[in-house]
Amino acid sequence: MIDILICDAHLYVDREWEIPDGWIAIRENRVHAVGAAGDPRPEARRVISARGRLVTPGLVNAHHHMVQNLTRSYAPVTRCKLFTWLQGLYPLWSALDEEATYLSTYVAMVELLLGGCTTSMDHMYVHPRPRLIDAQFSAARDIGFRFYATRGSMTRSVEDGGLPPAALVQDEEAIMADCERLVGLFHDRAPGAMGRVALGPASLFSASERVMRESVTLADRHDLRLHTHLAEDMEEDDYSLSVYGCTPTEHFEQMGWASPRSWVAHYIYPSSSEIDRLAQAGVSVVQCPGSNMMIGGGSADVQNLQERGMRVGLGCNGSATTDHGSMWMETRNAMLLGRMRGGPESMGAREALDMATRGGAACLGWEDEIGHLRPGACADLVIWHMSDVALAGALTDPVEAWLRCGPAVAGTTIVNGRILVDNCEPCLPGLGGILRDHARHARRIQRLD
Repeated sequence: MIDILICDAHLYVDREWEIPDGWIAIRENRVHAVGAAGDPRPEARRVISARGRLVTPGLVNAHHHMVQNLTRSYAPVTRCKLFTWLQGLYPLWSALDEEATYLSTYVAMVELLLGGCTTSMDHMYVHPRPRLIDAQFSAARDIGFRFYATRGSMTRSVEDGGLPPAALVQDEEAIMADCERLVGLFHDRAPGAMGRVALGPASLFSASERVMRESVTLADRHDLRLHTHLAEDMEEDDYSLSVYGCTPTEHFEQMGWASPRSWVAHYIYPSSSEIDRLAQAGVSVVQCPGSNMMIGGGSADVQNLQERGMRVGLGCNGSATTDHGSMWMETRNAMLLGRMRGGPESMGAREALDMATRGGAACLGWEDEIGHLRPGACADLVIWHMSDVALAGALTDPVEAWLRCGPAVAGTTIVNGRILVDNCEPCLPGLGGILRDHARHARRIQRLD
């Protein structure tokens, strides 16, 4: 017996595989089968009619900073460039504790579910107190969200020529010991895992060379992914040239990070030869279009990266730059940026959707199980909802209409075979209390009390 049968949908199974008026069957936590209108449908415990709706794989968020929703739209930094923005917010983030981290992660994951995201990494690189990532895993477990924690780190405080205050940096021994601890506790190598761990020094200008090199060693030993910010801002180039005598990409290569294990966020300011070298090494990139536009620092040339052989995913980035956690919005932003840069023929909804699904899965090294709906894939999918008014007249291409019209939200979000959003509402009865507690911590951290 099938657990859930979704029928009468326009089913986007994978790139170059769509089924108009199709159905998809879920058994336990896997896609069991897909079929067309005339194919026999299996019996199911629950049947969901998705007539007139688009069904896609769950979107994969390949770069995020979840705790930043505690300082969204913080007025003193809304008109700042990247480094000034960081310097304005770092002192506030020094007040993070386990409860605030749990609440902000919980809220971030619910917001992602409502925006069609079923798997997300989080780049947690501020550690004013221990065991904050443990609190994130608790939130993911309580919700049932597929979570890829990335243990970030910083070693250079203001006193050492960096940007953060001393309260947010750690010594090298503490960082590497906690990486080992988290991998032992939470990294699930099994198929269909709900929790995995990657290693992610925040950036080449905030983490020591020892941490960068030892992260590679640890990743090799435990078969882990590696992540960092790279070539995000021109000020990063200036810093790298003054400290290391080379560009950020060259330093990245010197630290041994140019490998298929690595994916990098932003990658806005590389040279053509640097792109070619990292592409040949198998490094993937995540574009964060909304955040890059909001902070005004440019955005990755996705078409150029792809033409040179790099896999590109999408990310929401920080909830205090993007100020939202909707992967639908990021996918639409990616399409618009691509068309603005390369013309209307260069990017359509399907190319953007592929980045938000297959591309993100490639960044996480997880293309076998997520980012598509082929039989055997993890049962992570979205039935999209849009008002009849917004869709009026959109009759010929439901995938293009999904991004060109809108806004679209997740009508139903299924993760690991469980319905977590139903009728556009989270299936989480305690959410009201979570939001009240989140507001209390946000006021405390923003020093408004």
